[in-house]
Amino acid sequence: MAKIVLVTEIARDIETVFDLARNIDAHTKSASQTSERAIAGRTTGLAELGDEITWRAKHFGVWQELTVRITAMDRPHGFTDEMVRGAFKSMRHRHRFEQVGGTTRMTDEFEFAAPFGPLGRVAEALFLTSYMRAFLMHRNAELKTMAESDAT
Repeated sequence: MAKIVLVTEIARDIETVFDLARNIDAHTKSASQTSERAIAGRTTGLAELGDEITWRAKHFGVWQELTVRITAMDRPHGFTDEMVRGAFKSMRHRHRFEQVGGTTRMTDEFEFAAPFGPLGRVAEALFLTSYMRAFLMHRNAELKTMAESDAT
């Protein structure tokens, strides 16, 4: 299982950053490089505990679908989404938020396992972990820009 941890400092209050991170419309904007959009379950607005969201996006030139469920919610300190169906063997994304002075520290803990046993572990090591890290870094940079520019 691979684990990616990213920390992003955002010059905005914790409530705004928390809501932006769980906003499906903001997610769509922040993941535009993969043409990602919600196609089933909750498809707009703020994700809530128990919601299922099916995302459709193009990764590695192939359209893929991933359904996640919001399995934990502690407003405004964190939430977790976990894969219900999709290309991974398993996937869990913990989003944590901490007010630090006048900024919010947003920490992503993204854990996943590729399918196909040993071959999947090789793919994780060779390219999948770096691809997912770059995807999440891009998304976080976009969320930071949105939050700090009042484009929420």
